[in-house]
Amino acid sequence: MAFDTLYRGFEREHGQSHIYAIYRLLYGVGLVLEHQHVHQFQVYQAEKTAVNMAGLDRHQPASRTQSSPTGSTLPHPAKDQPTEHAYKTGIVYDTLMLKHQCICSNYSNHPEHAGRIQSIWSRLQETGLLNTCERVRGRKASLEEIQLVHSEHHSILYGTNPLNGQKPDPRKLLGNSSEKLFSLLPCGGLGVDSDTIWNELHSSGAACMAVGCVIELASKVASGELKNGFAVVRPPGHHAEESTAMGFCFFNSVAITAKYLRDKLNIGKILIVDLDVHHGNGTQQAFYADPSILYISLHRYDEGNFFPGSGAPDEVGSGLGEGFNVNIAWTGGLNPPMGNVEYLTAFRTVVMPIANEFVPEIVLVSAGFDAVEGHDPPLGGYKVTAKCFGHLIEQLMQLANGRVVLALEGGHDLTAICDASEACVNALLGNKLDPLPEDCLNLIPNSNGVSSLKKITDIQSKYWKSVERYSVPAGSCLADTQKREREETETVSAMASLSVRVTQRFPQEDNRTAGEPMEEEPAL
Repeated sequence: MAFDTLYRGFEREHGQSHIYAIYRLLYGVGLVLEHQHVHQFQVYQAEKTAVNMAGLDRHQPASRTQSSPTGSTLPHPAKDQPTEHAYKTGIVYDTLMLKHQCICSNYSNHPEHAGRIQSIWSRLQETGLLNTCERVRGRKASLEEIQLVHSEHHSILYGTNPLNGQKPDPRKLLGNSSEKLFSLLPCGGLGVDSDTIWNELHSSGAACMAVGCVIELASKVASGELKNGFAVVRPPGHHAEESTAMGFCFFNSVAITAKYLRDKLNIGKILIVDLDVHHGNGTQQAFYADPSILYISLHRYDEGNFFPGSGAPDEVGSGLGEGFNVNIAWTGGLNPPMGNVEYLTAFRTVVMPIANEFVPEIVLVSAGFDAVEGHDPPLGGYKVTAKCFGHLIEQLMQLANGRVVLALEGGHDLTAICDASEACVNALLGNKLDPLPEDCLNLIPNSNGVSSLKKITDIQSKYWKSVERYSVPAGSCLADTQKREREETETVSAMASLSVRVTQRFPQEDNRTAGEPMEEEPAL
């Protein structure tokens, strides 16, 4: 038997003491190798017999990575084709977005202000990162594009201004609390709510520009003109629902862009990763029944007691979209707050396994930086470092041939969002990142983090085969789990090298046409 030969060879080279500890793994690998070689021999014989049977349809193997949940009928993405474009990181920004300001002109009253993107832009200039990127010219999104996600009334209300006569003066819309769309704020300005200010002359233009910038950048990345990119935009968007503005957001830039890529550019499978500390209720709503767009959000939840209150782990999607909505909902408040260890563990156990199983053609990131340390509890309270955000983006770049587009969402501490933006752009450029503190590898996720992740993996393992293997082992630090995974990989590599001896027993001649796919390997 082929496995016996492999077993004896491995014992001679590695010693008896290691054999039993990995026996189950070796046995499974051995069976796969034996099955593969026997099957190849059978294919060889069959092809020799049928060599003169012209016109016979060739076998088309099932997709290796058919997207879970089971039953999805989405087309498998075409193989990446080489491009003649100089692969660069794109950056998009426009000063029109600075004009979205409350008429009170007091930044201290409004955490979402123009200084956010001004500071990020200045940091990218000061560090020289901007010069290594390609500037992308922004544009305003059309009402038609905005209506890919939002209702016509919502699009006209927030996408036009009194100067063009398409809507009444917002002040005329003031009325009873159950009816009004705009309110007078304590500062003397106008807003949808106390957070979401409205400037009658400039907010609509800024909101349309934010959407258009993200669409333009993502389109260039999707077409292969750019490698990846970062949209430095405001106002943010992931809280905006079909007919509701809230949480600083009017139009959901990332959701609109995802639908634009799918409907206009025929991108079949899109992954949205939302890193904002607040759940992206608007993005979840837009794709809750849509299996072509996978939404993964990491956010503070606290059993629904943290804004906006949505994003429970069991909100998994509906209909054909069931299983394509993944909420990594942290609970337990700030005792202790989540930090690097919890976020890195979430990526290793949930985000990356599911993303790899889904096989997206492009990754859109709602890059909210309010989980970065430095934000007060009402706006975050977590202790993730800016460096860690760079490492998270570096992991996402392993997907979709590196086609990753970041769009700024929340984050209000200027130092924190500038540091995080710098780290993320360095990751997009492929620059070597500063190493994370040693304790990130040697500390165990806090008890609230472990319980949150266990609940999530219990739910998502029903839809994604890869999640079960990555269930969080209690009392295990990242260094331990990474060591185990390296040992498993090394064992498989050792088995593969020993299998050469067995392979030589089988015919090596292969009359297949060059490029014809091999038969699918069975899953372990």
